[in-house]
Amino acid sequence: MAESTDRAHAETPGGPPPQYVDWAFAKATGRRLVNPGPRVSGHEAADIVGRLREVALAAREPIARTSRLSSPEGVAPVLIVDRPGWIDANVDSMQSLMAPVIEKITSGAKTTPNSTATAIGGKVTGAEAGALMSFLASKILGQYDLAPQGTPRLLLVAPNIVATERELDVDPHDFRLWVAMHEETHRVQFTAVPWLRDHLVARTRELGTDLAPTGSELASRMQEIARRLPEAFQPGSQGLSEVFLTPEQKEKVAQITAVMSLLEGHADVMMDDVGPQVIPSVAEIRAKFQTKRAGAGSLDRFIRRVLGLEAKMRQYKDGAVFVRGVVDRVGLDDFNAVWTSPETLPTPDEIARPAAWIERVHGRS
Repeated sequence: MAESTDRAHAETPGGPPPQYVDWAFAKATGRRLVNPGPRVSGHEAADIVGRLREVALAAREPIARTSRLSSPEGVAPVLIVDRPGWIDANVDSMQSLMAPVIEKITSGAKTTPNSTATAIGGKVTGAEAGALMSFLASKILGQYDLAPQGTPRLLLVAPNIVATERELDVDPHDFRLWVAMHEETHRVQFTAVPWLRDHLVARTRELGTDLAPTGSELASRMQEIARRLPEAFQPGSQGLSEVFLTPEQKEKVAQITAVMSLLEGHADVMMDDVGPQVIPSVAEIRAKFQTKRAGAGSLDRFIRRVLGLEAKMRQYKDGAVFVRGVVDRVGLDDFNAVWTSPETLPTPDEIARPAAWIERVHGRS
């Protein structure tokens, strides 16, 4: 029925625009492909959800105290999701972020495809998006969903947390609290710093729109990507983005990457600084988790490289080095000047050179 309605709209003058990506089909595809994760009984599932809510609440005060950042009252509570639930939330966010990109690509097209072709194409692109989401849905332990289309909130992915704690053979309570500490830091970053969410969403949309070809450029751009595709698989590559970015676009990517490195590194540092006070086995958890990160299989590493996820792993290390480098030299209060405005965020060069950020922002070496 939904497909028939979409087709009718596409053929009706003045109706909604054609659906070039079938986002509902993306959700359905992702849900169909994803492995549900560890098997647990209904009673166990209820217990896991309840305990994850408890550790999420328990993480708030220690992270606020350690980071010296405070969230306003009334922020959305944590949402415990399964893998399909994570897919639904992230497809919604992807749809919102991609809207201006799709508009740019389609607005310059020389011809308008008929409704049947559009519906088929929407299913194809929806299936591709769903397949990507199904892969990622088994990897993510938690996330602060910026939800450009709605209410941002903290997500904890229950089956992934349970699967990882079993694989690492660590204390379940300690591991769940450790994960919650990291994700709670992200929640505090975006709720205590009101401009940060809008800034990051706007820069991401701006970059996506800048990278997107117009309809008239699409064919030549796809040919260029196909020609240079092997470069995406080379060691040190940033993934598929490597094969079609101009120097100016690479600089914009680097700027967003610097911000993401800050956020991830700050979360790792806060999590580890809090850890010994409230998580007895934090050293064991960190050591085993680092080994897991480094020990992914060859196929998993290949997919991560193509998607640019290897670069994300480096963000944790680079960002943590920056945060510790600044805090060690000027203290946490002066480090927190990083949250003052977009102008005080670190540049790509400063992420690697904390002293350069200190000199620019605080005027001292």
